[in-house]
Amino acid sequence: MKSRWYYLTLLVWIVSCGRGVEPEVETAPPDIDFPEFIADSAYSFIQRQVDFGPRVPNTAPHRETKDWLVARFEQYGLTVTEQQFEARAYDGTNLNLTNIIASWNPQASKRILLAAHWDTRPMADKDTQRIDEPIDGANDGASGVGVLLEIARVITSDANQPSVGIDFILFDGEDYGEPEHTNNRNQSQIWWALGSQHWSKTPHEVGYTAYYGILLDMVGGKNARFYREGYSMQYAKNIVQKVWNNAHNLGHGDFFQMRNAGEIIDDHIFVNEIAKIPMIDIIDFSPDYGFGRFHHTHDDSMDIIDKRTLKAVGETVLYTIYQEN
Repeated sequence: MKSRWYYLTLLVWIVSCGRGVEPEVETAPPDIDFPEFIADSAYSFIQRQVDFGPRVPNTAPHRETKDWLVARFEQYGLTVTEQQFEARAYDGTNLNLTNIIASWNPQASKRILLAAHWDTRPMADKDTQRIDEPIDGANDGASGVGVLLEIARVITSDANQPSVGIDFILFDGEDYGEPEHTNNRNQSQIWWALGSQHWSKTPHEVGYTAYYGILLDMVGGKNARFYREGYSMQYAKNIVQKVWNNAHNLGHGDFFQMRNAGEIIDDHIFVNEIAKIPMIDIIDFSPDYGFGRFHHTHDDSMDIIDKRTLKAVGETVLYTIYQEN
């Protein structure tokens, strides 16, 4: 006896072919046993980061947040590596940075890489006031970290644990790029995404590789929409399709739009091009208006964090991981 999912899939195929369009969404029931993603918990992890203050490199909140993140991963039983390094910023400042790598099931040969950045912007260069002051970075930085911490928490506490290895990497120095619209842009190199550039050239393990990677950047904002980012489609189109199909199957199609967006130079580009690991970027960037109004402003606070967005992203990534069992 065929299920209702068979007939729904058949109907989508007939309608799509009748219009001369290849269907993009595979309609299949989420029949994989995977743990519940608790949005309230992810929200609390974001709040905790914001409470430290702006996580700008070379500051006390940056150091305190690092210690808390390491302790949190260790509390969940993950193997944690602190990759400490120095990098020169666009203005000549010497930055003391740390990539945090937390590994689940380190013996597994098949590995999935999940990443976000944990630092914050040292200036509010898109704002109209307090431009020279650092931002809270509740969405731009803390949201991706909060989702990953919740994923780490649930996979280590669930009776049904994934058999694949998972490496959580929190990149540092992602947001220390040049101010927007500066007249003196130093184009000798890319001055942001410093942590991913360093790790991609010198990974925490010699010869490290992963089956694929997922980067989370600005994944907690109200009314967020995630489009298929250009470099992700170029380097890892099949992973984009898998993740976006999973989101639709879980009922999160309003968040994950079946539409392409432009290329974003984010942490994933260096993982793709230097480390040679196919990585996609789940990022709130619209092909129509770009980043949201709160991007690189003081509006990037807890006021814009939406638990529904966190749920959509976290549940989709969890479901994707458990498909690899």
